[in-house]
Amino acid sequence: MNNKSSLPQTLITMQHKNYLKSTIFFLMVILSMFPGNAQNINKLVSPDQRIEVNIDLQNNLQYSISFYHEVVIDNSQICLTLHNGTTLERFEITDIQESSVNETWERVWGKRKLVTNKYNELILHMKEVNSGILTDLYLRAFNDGVGIRYGFPEQDAFDSIILSRESTQFSFAEDHQVWRADYQNYISSQEQEFINGKLSDIKKDQLIGMPLLVKLDNKAYALITEANLTNWAGAFLRADTTKYTMVTDLAPYPEDTDIAVKRATPALSPWRVILIATEPAGLIESDLIANLNDPVAYDDVAWIKPGASAWDWWWSNKYAPAADFDLGPNQETMKYFIDFASEMGWQYHIVDWQWYGEPFGENGANPDADITTPIDGINIPELVKYAHSKHVNLIIWLHWEALKNQMDEALPLYEKWGVSGIKVDFMDRQDQEMVNFYHEVAKKAAEHHLVVDFHGAYKPTGVSRTLPNLITREGVMGNEYNKWSNRVTPEHNVTLPFTRGLLGEMDYTPGAFRNVTQKDFVTEDKTTDGSPMVQTTRCHQLAMAVVYESAFTVFCDSPDNYKTGTGLEFLKAIPTTWDDTKVLNAAVGDFIIIARKAGNKWYIGGMTDADERVLTFDLAFLEKGKYQATLFEDADQANEFPSEINKEEKVLTNTDRLSIRLAKGGGFVAVLEPVEKN
Repeated sequence: MNNKSSLPQTLITMQHKNYLKSTIFFLMVILSMFPGNAQNINKLVSPDQRIEVNIDLQNNLQYSISFYHEVVIDNSQICLTLHNGTTLERFEITDIQESSVNETWERVWGKRKLVTNKYNELILHMKEVNSGILTDLYLRAFNDGVGIRYGFPEQDAFDSIILSRESTQFSFAEDHQVWRADYQNYISSQEQEFINGKLSDIKKDQLIGMPLLVKLDNKAYALITEANLTNWAGAFLRADTTKYTMVTDLAPYPEDTDIAVKRATPALSPWRVILIATEPAGLIESDLIANLNDPVAYDDVAWIKPGASAWDWWWSNKYAPAADFDLGPNQETMKYFIDFASEMGWQYHIVDWQWYGEPFGENGANPDADITTPIDGINIPELVKYAHSKHVNLIIWLHWEALKNQMDEALPLYEKWGVSGIKVDFMDRQDQEMVNFYHEVAKKAAEHHLVVDFHGAYKPTGVSRTLPNLITREGVMGNEYNKWSNRVTPEHNVTLPFTRGLLGEMDYTPGAFRNVTQKDFVTEDKTTDGSPMVQTTRCHQLAMAVVYESAFTVFCDSPDNYKTGTGLEFLKAIPTTWDDTKVLNAAVGDFIIIARKAGNKWYIGGMTDADERVLTFDLAFLEKGKYQATLFEDADQANEFPSEINKEEKVLTNTDRLSIRLAKGGGFVAVLEPVEKN
């Protein structure tokens, strides 16, 4: 971003790129004395010296990672297979670069405004022994993890790459406990539970999604994922033949499953990421994934507005008693939700599917759909005008194939209408073609000042740092699934913050107000009035607005339910972007408490699994002084009546320690505001 931006990308830069020529010269002398044999170990350590990465080229290209001198990743191979059958696995070093970076940059939105980017980097310029292909290996060691990527520089005989497979191993020394999601197929909306088990439980035919969370006995936690997925195929994981080892599996092209990546050189892969922390809280607070992405690509980001949204689909085709009409794809319904968003101080409403007619055909999108023409009964320009009079902005839903067919015609039209963003759905892929479609949509939408919400989406990889109008995405089994299944359990909800949730923006659609116990829960088709419900307490749902990160937070329930429910005041004008984030107490799949700061206020959200428990945390993160606290807690009878809430006001300081009882599937929220001094 240049200096004309209204929100500069880099505030403070202290960058030290010290290419150690004397060291390189010394190493090159050694290597020239022992060609092909003396390059067995190259070491990189994190700035705080806790993490060490070793590269071994004596046989094949291998790496290992240790944390506090304990092995996290054992000797793991990196091997690439080209479409012509050439295998890149044996390398010799031609040059070495080392550097260190320590800088601070500012987010457009996210879990923390000011981000520290501090790492040591090692770049190995190499030549593959058999093919002669030049290949670069990049390693960055942060205090909270490691990034590894490879690339192909410009070279005379290799001006393009067609990659069939990448086999980057993640080998563990023992049969560790893991949380993994099996997506089963390359065509996937990435909406699954994260199952707790052992590495040995993962079968070779399972297609495991990223992230993979690993508990390293009682010593630490590691998380495997990728960052900066740009013009490349997204990666899954499979169990390798080596014991306790996972290996990357790139999503292939749908029309040619033997091709994963094809592009011109120079070319850089995404980063293979290994996050490491002594406690899972450190993984959630990490900014490493964002740091491995490029700075914001736009000169002007002032138009990108985070915010909360009303949403009609969870309740579409239902009777609304307070409004005395059936909800559906019509002007009356949209105004009903716009009015409610305005009352709540929310910034958006989504006009969901069917506004341009039947979106689906026999094999995907309806080929006759026209996303530039609303159906009779829906007038988008008139709705925009009405919404703006209420200080609400509109997002409109689109099937991705219809958008692909009419993108250059539709996006400028939406800008002319005054629409503020698009919700793009049903991609269900992460091959290179689809990855490039995401980037094209985000960039072209930005040209017309449109924010983007991707549904049927692959996991975040931090690219929203570069393209910040990509304000949220799905890729999660969220509240929507309560309509037709009982899979969205309290345990699932408190596993997400440590898995899918810590990757970034997550459109879970929280805030359901029809709360029942797990034994009383039924799906929508079994209710007397066809109304969806959830198997958690009201406070559990309120806490999602704090615990789950999404710059565009879409609340799922209807104005009818919200207006008659307790706890609604907490959701009024709730922030969706934060100045800071602290994890106060957490255990994977059991419970979590997160504090987030916006302006001078702190918002705290806590959630538990199906077990009733008392959670304790201190307020030492607060600055000195008194804070007026408003707490919403599970009522004493919440185990039987999950909608019941106790509201309490008290004055607190940073020396206080709180203990709060959470019901089964329960939660709590709090707002702390400094007390002005007289």
